[in-house]
Amino acid sequence: MDKEEINKEIKPIIWDDDNNQLILIDQRALPNELKYFPCNTYEDVAFAIRDMVVRGAPAIGISAAYGMALAEIKNEDIERAYNTLKNTRPTAINLFWTLNRCMNAYNNNKPIIDEAKLIHMEDIEICKKIGKIGEKIIEDGDTILTHCNAGALATSSYGTALSVIRFAYYNGKNIRVIADETRPRLQGAKLTAFELNYEGIPVKIITDNTAGFLMKKGLVDKVIVGADRILKDYTVFNKIGTYSLAILAKYHNIPFYVAAPLSTFDFKNSLNDIEIEERDEKEVLFIDGSRIAPEGVGVYNYAFDSTPPELITGIITEKEIITINKKP
Repeated sequence: MDKEEINKEIKPIIWDDDNNQLILIDQRALPNELKYFPCNTYEDVAFAIRDMVVRGAPAIGISAAYGMALAEIKNEDIERAYNTLKNTRPTAINLFWTLNRCMNAYNNNKPIIDEAKLIHMEDIEICKKIGKIGEKIIEDGDTILTHCNAGALATSSYGTALSVIRFAYYNGKNIRVIADETRPRLQGAKLTAFELNYEGIPVKIITDNTAGFLMKKGLVDKVIVGADRILKDYTVFNKIGTYSLAILAKYHNIPFYVAAPLSTFDFKNSLNDIEIEERDEKEVLFIDGSRIAPEGVGVYNYAFDSTPPELITGIITEKEIITINKKP
């Protein structure tokens, strides 16, 4: 099988026309089990987004679009479906972008399911373009550090940061990947490592507090991450820990890139307008149901942080690589 075709087998989002059903890979079960989560109503989709059955900004947006379609197909209150889905998670802008597209389609008497399918297909092509454009920054022999999961499981296919890595690999570049575990939900260890290992791309996992030491030893050539929202001044909101990595990369003169579609850009809001999601403290206090901290201890569990543009080398989009700062 051609290497570019392998990734097409990872389908995190499937629309079943025969049964008017959205089927999602249940990412809570990975990497131990490949399970699917069927959504028959917009409430099912809202639960899947809130509980991180599906996660990653583009994937959340696509799923929400299908949620709107389910509401229309079942003759339910579209405004209520819109508001329910909008309130599932506050930080990733793709959610609001796709919901607004679906509402505009509805208001113009166009079937929402057609708009949802269009958003889905567009994302596949966008991810491929990000990979093909972005792989030019990767040199043969590079070791790339990535954070959280910005792969096929976070989008519709290929991914954003992982699409860049994939296409470098498809083009025969000898590369290695370091995936930090990304506490507290371990998306790097559970999801990124799963995807890369599935395709035979060399990957090693590190604990989140190991990155600086590896950079000091000269074992990291580039850092590439995804994004959940990018402001007009190029401030990047991404999984908590991204800001720390950017500081470490700057100190060690390592290029720090962000890969994201143009739909992730927010040209209306400023830094103080963005709500940073805080999630349940149990995500930190428990691992697989076992308590790892004393009872009565409090938790800061921010899901995202913001990275200022002075720490970013460039942003890889489906149109171009936007250079923000010259490479170290």
